[in-house]
Amino acid sequence: MADVKRIAELMEARKPGEEILRVEDLVVHYKIRAGWVRAVEGAKFSLNRGDTMGLVGESGCGKTTTGYSIAQLLPDNAYIKGGKIHFLGEEILSKTLLPDGRVDKFNEYMRKLRWKRISYIFQGAMNALNPVLKVGDQIVEAILAHEKVDEETARERVKELYKLVGIPPDRIDNYPHEYSGGMKQRAMIAMALALNPDLIIADEPTTALDVIVQDKILGEMTRLQRELGMTMIIITHDISIVAEIANKMSVMYAGQIVERGTTRHIFKRFAHPYTKGLLGSFPSIVGEKRRLEAIPGSPPNLLNPPSGCRFHPRCPYAQEICRTEEPPEVEVEPGHFVKCHFAEKFFKEWHGG
Repeated sequence: MADVKRIAELMEARKPGEEILRVEDLVVHYKIRAGWVRAVEGAKFSLNRGDTMGLVGESGCGKTTTGYSIAQLLPDNAYIKGGKIHFLGEEILSKTLLPDGRVDKFNEYMRKLRWKRISYIFQGAMNALNPVLKVGDQIVEAILAHEKVDEETARERVKELYKLVGIPPDRIDNYPHEYSGGMKQRAMIAMALALNPDLIIADEPTTALDVIVQDKILGEMTRLQRELGMTMIIITHDISIVAEIANKMSVMYAGQIVERGTTRHIFKRFAHPYTKGLLGSFPSIVGEKRRLEAIPGSPPNLLNPPSGCRFHPRCPYAQEICRTEEPPEVEVEPGHFVKCHFAEKFFKEWHGG
């Protein structure tokens, strides 16, 4: 009960609406034998306290790289070539990067932020837990590494977290193989919440779960996000998840954010051909029946991405300017940004102005 009171006091101290995260023109490349993979180029967005943003797009578009860049979890062959990341009012890249642009994983400043201020729910809970350690002990270890509390206090906190996410507290001493897939995912959420972070990045949090368990997990995350005043980034290729739990949305294609704004704006008043195709490829249980659309072709090889607009080889509306000039980011309505030469034209044609 004491830990619940501590959480309540922390939430009262948090200011609703304050800016938590701002990413500006982030550029991340991977060095491989064949050359440089231009994984993220020019990503930008901002989040306030209590926001949930869905970061969506096809596999390989740069979603996870963006998340890893924020949490400074990039592999050794990744180089941050440019941009800024502001977290709680401080620019963190200038404090944490090595001179060549690689991440210093053992940087003391960043070690204090991870789990305590920024936590990460990794893709695939099946593989994210150590199979030879009890699940509760793994969460206790994270708490002891960042806070000066004894093991008994940490274990009590884990029991409270288990109650929050819907796991019986008496399962704290089970091994990962004794948990179902849904319980493992809930345990990962509990681990992410263990230190009451300001920002949680959830990478495909419901992958490999059936739709019933997926719905329960999403409901649990939404409830906790609301009650604890957290800010979240949900990385997914499933836009139905974003529609259910996110108030903001950024659409990525081939390493670039091509459309960003509120979830309502993008679902109802999209203005990029890729977003239009992405939304058209998912079925809806409301409205008239319609044939699902498929986006022709495949995402480009980011070792040598297309010139101009990266989507032009697959875009049914592409013109010569799309092949030769990179499009600017245009604000088609307040807070709704689109990276397309014809964004304003499409916005008017598709939605009547």
